[in-house]
Amino acid sequence: MCSLLWYLVRMELYARVNILDGRAVRLPYGDVNDAIALDDDPVNRARGWVAKGADRLHIVDLDAAAFGDYKNRGLIEDIITAVDVPVQVGGGVRSQKEVERVLGMGAWRVVIGTLAIIDQVLFWELNRQHPHRIVVSLDVRPDLEISIKGWTEQTGEYLEETLINLSSGGAAGFMISEVGRDALVEPPNFEALKMAVALVDEPVIASGGVRDLEDIATLVNLTENGHKLAGLVVGREVTAGRFTVEEAANELAAAAHVHGPWTRAELDGALARYRESPVDPADADAATVFIQWLASGG
Repeated sequence: MCSLLWYLVRMELYARVNILDGRAVRLPYGDVNDAIALDDDPVNRARGWVAKGADRLHIVDLDAAAFGDYKNRGLIEDIITAVDVPVQVGGGVRSQKEVERVLGMGAWRVVIGTLAIIDQVLFWELNRQHPHRIVVSLDVRPDLEISIKGWTEQTGEYLEETLINLSSGGAAGFMISEVGRDALVEPPNFEALKMAVALVDEPVIASGGVRDLEDIATLVNLTENGHKLAGLVVGREVTAGRFTVEEAANELAAAAHVHGPWTRAELDGALARYRESPVDPADADAATVFIQWLASGG
């Protein structure tokens, strides 16, 4: 008789490392001119996040994003090598060359923003070449208009249409943050996040920050059309002492939910259908290993 298989799902905790001029910094208002230095050794800071319980790292190269200066790329590669969790990298990724460069450094995923909005033909092509590897970061104004180029330009495009277009273009996921919001004072834009999880099947990550554990609890319970947020990015909140990484991780773990049950035959059938779709062979192999792991007891 086939055994029944279950798996546990919870929001993943991403820790943010902003890098400016070789240092880890905090941007209290999103402007590099107001950057506050936190650590002269970003590698050490990244290791600290992981040791405290972060599931993923979200690295932003501010020199590349703001000035087109890619001097931090070697340092970011050192971080990727130094930690044993997946690392996604954003900041100044505005060309096919930079996408390939960041992936070649060992990044789990590349995060892009402006490029996805201003050149959707290239965006589609990049996703064809690198399926499931490109995440889109969307900066959303209070009226849900999308801003680009470090919040300096409005696009005339809005969250709903943008999500639908980029989802059809092959995005691996979406990061949603809010333009001009002080994350330590103002609440997340829950309506924007609800819209995102309702509209797309890809993972949606709340990347604008939270004020406290109560905001985390609200995000954990946010559900639309049976979909939930896939992740939460923290950084300045922990630095400011609002809560610890361990407390945030515990909040997410407490709300984890179980999916299933499925029989092994049902999962094998789903995997066969997955293999027939246009997927990367490496991803299909990973899916096989995962199902075998579940069948062995997890």
